[in-house]
Amino acid sequence: MIQWFDTAPRRVLALVSVACVGMLAFGLYLQHVVGLEPCPMCIVQRYALVLVALISGITAFARGRGALLAGSGLMLLVSGFGAFVAARQSWLQWYPPETASCGRDFYGMIETFPLKRAIPMIFKGSGDCTKIDWTFLGGSIANWSFLWFCFFAVVALVLLLRQGRRRSAQHSYA
Repeated sequence: MIQWFDTAPRRVLALVSVACVGMLAFGLYLQHVVGLEPCPMCIVQRYALVLVALISGITAFARGRGALLAGSGLMLLVSGFGAFVAARQSWLQWYPPETASCGRDFYGMIETFPLKRAIPMIFKGSGDCTKIDWTFLGGSIANWSFLWFCFFAVVALVLLLRQGRRRSAQHSYA
């Protein structure tokens, strides 16, 4: 399996992009068909998922090893950020605060407050962020999101290490 990263890194990136699009589609299904309303942290995770999909998709079609290294590095950073937000939401779900207040939705905060005040408000979490509306195999949406972001980060890290090793091997032969 690991050898596949050497022979087909662009296919791996394309699969990551397709997986992200599938997860986004499932999130929209849960929102618009099932009727689950996303909390501010869910929305931030969606944006991170969109960025991972775009970065991996663009990198899959880019030419050159430098583009592959840069794309994998960006994917690692964004996946790490998404994993952080999902972990924070999971923690809030496991240990909800004593006073849960719903607060404003993400768009209301951005429209009402300057970005400098809105960003911390998003990450505070609210009653909505602690609520578990849906589970699969015992895991909430935030739990599964965390696992997927970690998987994408590991894929990006393996690609970075493989391409970096390949690059250094080419320079030692020159």
